[in-house]
Amino acid sequence: MRADFFTSLETEVRQACQIDTELFEQFDVKRGLRNKDGTGVLVGLTNIGEVVGYKKEDGKVVAIPGRLLYRGIDIEDITHGFQQENRHGFDETVFLLLIGRLPKKDELKEFSDYMASLRSLPDDFTKDMILSMKGKDVLNILARSVLGLYTLDEKPDDISLDNMFKQSLNLMAKFPTIVAYSYQALRHLYQRKTLSIRHPQTNMTTAENFLYLIKGDCTGFTKLEADVLDLLLVLHAEHGGGNNSSFTMRVTSSSETDIYSSITSAIASLKGPLHGGANIRVLEMMGDIKAHVKDWTSETEIEAYLLKILNKKANDFSGKIYGIGHAVYTISDPRAAILKTKARELAIEKGRLDEFELYSLVEKLTPEVLRVFKGEKFTKVVCINVDFYSGFVYACLDVPKELYTPLFAVARASGWCTHRIEELTFSAKRIIRPAFKNVYGTKDYIPMNDR
Repeated sequence: MRADFFTSLETEVRQACQIDTELFEQFDVKRGLRNKDGTGVLVGLTNIGEVVGYKKEDGKVVAIPGRLLYRGIDIEDITHGFQQENRHGFDETVFLLLIGRLPKKDELKEFSDYMASLRSLPDDFTKDMILSMKGKDVLNILARSVLGLYTLDEKPDDISLDNMFKQSLNLMAKFPTIVAYSYQALRHLYQRKTLSIRHPQTNMTTAENFLYLIKGDCTGFTKLEADVLDLLLVLHAEHGGGNNSSFTMRVTSSSETDIYSSITSAIASLKGPLHGGANIRVLEMMGDIKAHVKDWTSETEIEAYLLKILNKKANDFSGKIYGIGHAVYTISDPRAAILKTKARELAIEKGRLDEFELYSLVEKLTPEVLRVFKGEKFTKVVCINVDFYSGFVYACLDVPKELYTPLFAVARASGWCTHRIEELTFSAKRIIRPAFKNVYGTKDYIPMNDR
């Protein structure tokens, strides 16, 4: 084979993928399923989650303070409710998303106990799917483990409501265990650390149990750490049907495939760095800022360095300030505001208040720096998103980077499963199939001997 054979083919592949950008305007293509004003193209209806960041007045998009609602209840009210009662709220949130209402006290106890009873993995599953099969990415191991659970399900392809409900609860309960065991396996295999596979505890909340699985006994984490992780799970549980992974879940589910295949497709979507990896990029960016800004309290020095980042002269040279901006939220991301309060408490407990204050200054200064950089014509309203503080929070919890996005999956599995149930039970029951316009043109077939 010629040394340049594949190189020449790659060049042709690149040429074959070229499409005149003017054609997108000509055919009014909604690239990325976005309208010209940046809003999402309406492709469905849902009763589950609502993401509010703007409204339309006289045909124009107007920025408003962000709101996130689960089954019509504001996320601020949900989190305030269980925090006021000094308890964890993730199980209550899962119940709300799935059932459509808040549980009564005895219902929540029964629901939580049942979910906790499902945490353990089947006999030999850990050895066969997680420990014996090598892997370098927790989400990849999670995806193949989910597919492995298909083989153990007596009715894997049954899409009746009662079966989908049972499958959903089983998967959601097992996600934290699979993720924790996957991390322990990678830690043992690639870092030569002692392999620590602990049995899930049924007397702990989801957040407590996860910290126990990755850290050890109850003295391995504080109450505040467990409280903050529980809050993160609640904030990431659902974000409307339009986010990439939930939409992927609905697209695959609309073909009436099994839940294991559908949820694996959602995991694959989340694994993409444009969806699930933003908090790691924020953490790395802030590490770069901490290393190069001498005075963390100097607004002038921070502004100058942020301009260097925008000019592609610092950090990863991408020209991006990570954790700023959102597809829907404009003035504010309610999740970020809620998390910021707890992040400060955690920073104080961990002796990292100076870092938190640096984050706060970057949050404060970035919108104005962007206006200076882009000029007077830049009128877009931008705010920090939940990823801005979540990486910092995970770092304070001593959660390794390998688990940031998998923990996102642990939380979002509740939203994914709920969207699947809604898609297959109450939607139009039509396979989702958008249109693509072919602009390649026609050509004649040339016989082999004439080529």
